[in-house]
Amino acid sequence: MRFMYRMGLLAGLGAVALFMFGYSLLNPSVAAIAHDSNSVKSRKLGLQLDDADVKKQQDSSKGDQDASLNTEGGLLGATPKAILHLAVVACGDRTNETLVMLKSAVIFTSTKLHCHIFAETELHFGFRQQIDSWPASVHDKLSYTIYPIMYPPGENSQEWKKLFRPCASQRLFLPEILTDVDSLLYVDTDILFLSPMENLWNFFSAMNSTQLAALAPEHEVKSIGWYNRFARHPYYGETGLNSGIMLMNLTRLRAFHFQNKIIPYYKEYKMKLTWGDQDLLNILFHFYPERLLVFPCEWNYRPDHCMYMQNCKSAETHGVRMVHGCRRVFFNEKQPAFKAIYQSIEQYKFDTNISLLLEGMKAKMEEPDTKASRCGQVANMFLKQVESIVRKESVTTAP
Repeated sequence: MRFMYRMGLLAGLGAVALFMFGYSLLNPSVAAIAHDSNSVKSRKLGLQLDDADVKKQQDSSKGDQDASLNTEGGLLGATPKAILHLAVVACGDRTNETLVMLKSAVIFTSTKLHCHIFAETELHFGFRQQIDSWPASVHDKLSYTIYPIMYPPGENSQEWKKLFRPCASQRLFLPEILTDVDSLLYVDTDILFLSPMENLWNFFSAMNSTQLAALAPEHEVKSIGWYNRFARHPYYGETGLNSGIMLMNLTRLRAFHFQNKIIPYYKEYKMKLTWGDQDLLNILFHFYPERLLVFPCEWNYRPDHCMYMQNCKSAETHGVRMVHGCRRVFFNEKQPAFKAIYQSIEQYKFDTNISLLLEGMKAKMEEPDTKASRCGQVANMFLKQVESIVRKESVTTAP
């Protein structure tokens, strides 16, 4: 009896094993479940992962395999067609700053939005955990994809990664990575929206047939300009360009062979670069000025526009539409007005009336140190767009 029992048990186990083997053949997803989708994606694109990311992915696949498998934003498996595309690159300690940026985009944007987040592998889980915890109302209009840091084959990935701010150069290779995307808005992590993203998106319609990107000037006044006083390489126009906010027509950039032009410029001028990828964009558009559309400083408002004197005329008229907290002013005490805007958005709760955000901003702007600062003295410009949105919402919701 014991012999017959053992033979029956072995036969049963064999049948189960045979069934699972056959099922894996019929269902490739079962057989492939252990593959790292980031590595598959990089091979498909013909790009190389940053060496450090390769090792981290191998390590993470041992202890957190589920996290490494999901590069898509959880709630939407594919990017819808009628959607605005936003891209950001985050390395090091920029996770929370990136999340506040994305939060500001969601608060003010009514159109569906897909965010392409490029980040070091160890940051992926934190991004997914935080974004997926946001309310369902947010995910009704937000989807996202997380990618590893990757550079073209044959290039020194560590050298590119360290060009200026860590990983910032990744943005230069987006046209050849996001081959299914026609156009997108790239922003640095230290950007805050104070108006709908679709309003900036309208500049794509303003482009003529030769223009393939849009940027704001680096300075409005030559006397305080950096490029016209210190640059050791060619730059765009009289005062250069700031690259923290960039509209990119990826289809045109690919047709222009953008990547194949940028890499030689880097090799030629790399010993003369100070601001990394921004300098490379200045060099390129110096030689191809007809390819660029310039938008006003209200869309890329930085401390330089108010710390000495108010010199962004368009912001006086329309208010500040997007804030650029360069030089870490969201976190230090040098420009309290910028920090006040950042903290107000960070502390604002989703699904509450946007008037509460405005009240929080006004309260922080009234703090003595903020009021006494030069940028704090033009607080009305920081608040103008938000006040307009609150007024429109109050009319819409009025009985």
